[in-house]
Amino acid sequence: EYEGDRNSEGQRHGFGKARLPNGDTYEGQYECGLRSGHGTYRFKNGALYTGNYLQNKKHGKGVFFYPDGSKYAGDWVHDQRQGFGEYLYANGDTYTGEWANNKRHGQGTYVYKDTGSKYVGCWVNGIQDGPAELIHLNHRFKGRFLNGKPLGRGKFIFDIGCEQHGEYIQPVQEKEEEEEEEPPLPLDPIWKVSEITKLTPWSPEDEELLAPRDAAVTEESGSHEPSSEVFKSASDAGGEGEERREEGANQGQEDQGEK
Repeated sequence: EYEGDRNSEGQRHGFGKARLPNGDTYEGQYECGLRSGHGTYRFKNGALYTGNYLQNKKHGKGVFFYPDGSKYAGDWVHDQRQGFGEYLYANGDTYTGEWANNKRHGQGTYVYKDTGSKYVGCWVNGIQDGPAELIHLNHRFKGRFLNGKPLGRGKFIFDIGCEQHGEYIQPVQEKEEEEEEEPPLPLDPIWKVSEITKLTPWSPEDEELLAPRDAAVTEESGSHEPSSEVFKSASDAGGEGEERREEGANQGQEDQGEK
């Protein structure tokens, strides 16, 4: 069902409104029969996209509202989040930064709503990876991250005016006498303190670091145990797995086309 402009060949061209066979609706610009230009697409499951299209694909600036209450506002390339954008997750967490292939990739800031802590630094394929800073209420950690966890040299900076320098070391797992059917889960890196000093201008970029890291101390006394938040898998942050499933379903509906 379509109501709107057409070109000399009878194709949808210009502004129009359409209702798809699956119950979705689109209102916006068309070019030679395809959604191109600015438009608003409403999914029957409650999701909504408003922004630019190019040949039936989300392309350019746009905002996507998901059924669970989450929202992405930013750049799109061929139906994927790519470029710069902000994602508000259903649990209140936010990510602002660079994207590639629907994943957090490049420089970005992730803010945890429950604690107010935030990760500022590099991401690779949706995982915290590279030089970064993890900022908490009264202290922060500067170092490198690898696969969402801290590894190698870094330092904790406390608001009381001191620093704790050290290194995150990956512990070696003891092998069982008999091989297990499933490999054991990797152990979390362990923080080893080397010195406590006054504030210094050192940063991870000042010297070569062995590997990425990410961590936080829960007490000003310099506990060797990192906080659980530090080791929260980036892939789990904000329930992104559920969001991917919803987007896949929405995309499947949108790709059914208009008749």
